Amino acid sequence: MKIGILQTGLAPDVLKDEMGDYPEMFARLLAGHDFDFVTYRVVEGEFPDTIEDCEGWLITGSRHGAYEDHPWIPPLEDFIRHVYWAHIPLVGICFGHQIIAQALGGKVERYAGGWAVGATDYDFGGKTLRLNAWHRDQVTELPPMAEVVASNDFCTNAALLYGDRAFTVQAHPEFRPEFIEGLMRTRGKGLVPDDLMAKAEDRLSLPLNDQTMADQIAAFFEMARV
Repeated sequence: MKIGILQTGLAPDVLKDEMGDYPEMFARLLAGHDFDFVTYRVVEGEFPDTIEDCEGWLITGSRHGAYEDHPWIPPLEDFIRHVYWAHIPLVGICFGHQIIAQALGGKVERYAGGWAVGATDYDFGGKTLRLNAWHRDQVTELPPMAEVVASNDFCTNAALLYGDRAFTVQAHPEFRPEFIEGLMRTRGKGLVPDDLMAKAEDRLSLPLNDQTMADQIAAFFEMARV
């Protein structure tokens, strides 16, 4: 199955050489599921020719806000709507989670409660999954077609399901602990409160359920559709 990665952000240069950019992280996360990946750097204005160029689409995280004024955001929202109405499977992670909700009628805001950083527990219908997080924006109003499938006390709309059309997650299953540590070192200082970064550092060694999430993402892409 050919999956198009719509890259909406770039990993820090100081971390990229060692840990790869976001598309490489998703390829590692979803390894073993017989996917072929092609990347489009939409953050630099590179878009697919048509929504049929791939059999499924995945939108990455980004340091940008979905509500910000960037020239690539309106065409990305148009692309999302066309993919949704064409019933082509669409997955969004962090910024991807947010921009899909925004494109389909929801609202994304800078969250007054601040940041989520590092290993974080989410309730997926009674099952707890621990995934890495790195965000301070959240989906605060749902699109009418979205169903909440994961939440916690900090992030009410932590994962959304749009029938068989889209599956989105606020957390970063593709981020390994060493990348979170790198983000804290290169982007976090002066941006994320010190006490929050200290708590995240203490949780770097906790086991994650990233492969469980990878299996859920793969199952969503591969499910039978009418």
